[in-house]
Amino acid sequence: MFKKMPGEEPPRIVSTTPDTAVVFRPAVVKAPAIITFVLLGWRAVVSLVLTVWRHPVAVLVVAVPCVLSALYGWRTTLLLLTPVLVGLVSWGMLDRPTFMRWVGRRLLAWWRLVSVYRRHWQPVMIVSGLGKHIRGRDYLPKLGKVTCTSWADLVTVRMLSGQAVKDWADRTDNLARGFGASSCHVSVVEGGRLRLTFPRHDPLATPLPAVPIPETASVGPIEIGKQEDGQPWLLKVHGTHVLVAGATGAGKGSIIWSAIRGLLPAVRAGLVEIWALDPKLMELSFGRALFGSRYAADPGNCADLLDDAVKVMQSRAARFAGHRRSHTPTVDDPFVLVVVDEVAFLTAYQPDKELRRRISAALATLTTQGRAVGVGVLAALQDPRKEVMNIRNLFPDKIALRLDESEQVDMVLGDGARDRGALADQISPRPEVGAGVGYVRLETSPDPLRVRAAYVSDDDIRDMVTDYGEEVR
Repeated sequence: MFKKMPGEEPPRIVSTTPDTAVVFRPAVVKAPAIITFVLLGWRAVVSLVLTVWRHPVAVLVVAVPCVLSALYGWRTTLLLLTPVLVGLVSWGMLDRPTFMRWVGRRLLAWWRLVSVYRRHWQPVMIVSGLGKHIRGRDYLPKLGKVTCTSWADLVTVRMLSGQAVKDWADRTDNLARGFGASSCHVSVVEGGRLRLTFPRHDPLATPLPAVPIPETASVGPIEIGKQEDGQPWLLKVHGTHVLVAGATGAGKGSIIWSAIRGLLPAVRAGLVEIWALDPKLMELSFGRALFGSRYAADPGNCADLLDDAVKVMQSRAARFAGHRRSHTPTVDDPFVLVVVDEVAFLTAYQPDKELRRRISAALATLTTQGRAVGVGVLAALQDPRKEVMNIRNLFPDKIALRLDESEQVDMVLGDGARDRGALADQISPRPEVGAGVGYVRLETSPDPLRVRAAYVSDDDIRDMVTDYGEEVR
């Protein structure tokens, strides 16, 4: 029926059906068996060495009983290992933090590697599109070391040649669902290597009580809450400017009052002055006695107070010129923190055009020139759109609390912040779950950090006013 084809092509033909395209098998290179065995043996040795290097505790836990059982039998092994097990249990009960650091989390990391990541690596990579299936062969990113912290798994990955960080950032939802985590955060370790963070539980799920007022006077960084890794969240206010954006009820007041609370000893020592602008008459007025004459609520008074701050800044700049390049707080030249509760009310929603112009010009001057001479701005707003706050890029440090739209995340934190894991639009609107939770992007790092601010209650503010209000002139 078919005419015989000359040459070596006919044996490679898979199908010659008239209405089906001709498909050829790929060429197969036959290698000697000894080379195959050498390659497989070399891979096994490398894998064993890496396993021992990355998980020494897990290897000992598995290897020691096996070796003892082979040499002396299971009864002798049981007798020898029973005191060790009793000692480990006692250690874990008496000093759990050190036990988890040296033993517990190392075993957990090995178990998570074997039971979760290595087990599901191939299907998750292929389904998510991060791996490629070409001519019957899977090309997968290389799974590296798995480390466990108190709250998350840190997985090191080597990307395929030609992949970009954005390819992984766009598939964080796929990775989280594929490995059974609530979320996934992608960060760059070095060229070609990434670190994937998979939370096992949320350490920021419950509200935090107000941080105690420091015993010593300091201009910061100020502890105002907790980071996702359990470490204290230290907010820098001296030598920078901070913008806080969040929807109604997101917890902007928690950040403002926690910052004020941490500066009170320095206020008492004369090293800090807090100037408060409260156009809504709702937030800062509750602690008005803490600000003395440096409090304004009427838009006209707010403009005057900002103009006064600009004069202080310009006077210092003239005195510092040629003598110093940075500010050190003193009683004669204290650090001035200008706190604006709802800055958009003054810069966008103010009907008086002249006041709006004065306020915008003063804020732009302070944010461009103030931090070198010890004048900082801490501003909060609800709507981060450019037409509402056109100087938002002049704030080096930014905080995004719960936002209404995903596009607003990049408006506040900068382009690509949401792709790097800043899911501020997905924070729960329930106050007990999401109030005070947000993402921070610092001037020194492009990667957003998930945090939660401590809640400063009305009683806490009353106590602050009672203890420090009379000392503010």
